[in-house]
Formats: sequence, C-alpha cells, structure tokens
Amino acid sequence: MKGVAKHSVSGEAMKQSLIDTDILSMFLRGNEKVKLNFEQYTRTYKNINFSIITYYEVLSGLRHRDANKQLDTFLRFASINTILPLTTGSCENSASIYADLRKKGTSVDDIDILIAGIALENNMSIVTNNINHFDRIEGLEVYNWAK
Repeated sequence: MKGVAKHSVSGEAMKQSLIDTDILSMFLRGNEKVKLNFEQYTRTYKNINFSIITYYEVLSGLRHRDANKQLDTFLRFASINTILPLTTGSCENSASIYADLRKKGTSVDDIDILIAGIALENNMSIVTNNINHFDRIEGLEVYNWAK
C-alpha cells in the first residue's frame, strides 16, 4: 500500500500529524488555507508537530536571508510547539524507506526520507505540499493543507 494523499482536516478524523517544511513555511508566510487547517487541527491537538530537520531547514533559510523578524516569529512558534528529534528508530525507518524505494527504482530526497521516518516512528501522518515524494512511501498517510 502506498501513501494515501488527502487535502485537509475538515470533516476528517485525523491522527496526529508531522508538518513538513513547505507547509510550515506557507503558514509562517500567512497562507490562508494553511492557517485555516492549522486552526482546525489545533482544535483537536494542542501542538503542531514538526521535525528537527524542518527546524533546521526553516532556521537556515531565514538566517541565510537575514530575515530577523521572520526568524523571531519562527523561534516563538517553535518554542510553543513540538519539535520531534531524529532518533535511531526513525533512522531505521528511514533506511528501510530508502532501501525499498531504491529496489523499486525510484528515489526521494534524503531529507524527505528522514522526515518520513520520524513520522512513521511517531505513528503520525505527514502534512506536505510535496505529495509526489511522500506518496511513494509505503504506509505513510499524506495530507496537503495547501489545497
């Protein structure tokens, strides 16, 4: 079974989710559709979850652009939400994903594979605008809150 792509949280019983970098960036830029989905999600779950890898990607991008105001906003956001670490268990999941995809002759960026491994380790779906990559991963429930 491949990943299952869905579009929003409205009207769906959804398990906890891990927010991918692209969706978090859209939220921080004020994308209305993404903001609405964040609001709906936090009615059920207290915190937004994202990986330490997403933390790094957003932080490095903002520092590269010297976007200090956005950096402050992001750091405040990060301090009140949940940042999930890369662990040996998530790395084992990621290595299995990598091997499975390579055997099928397909590939996904290592960063996306690591994020997927964290989601699977924590029994979470993934929320991304990058459906094409994450939908290739067996057993991963995939949502797109930008659609």
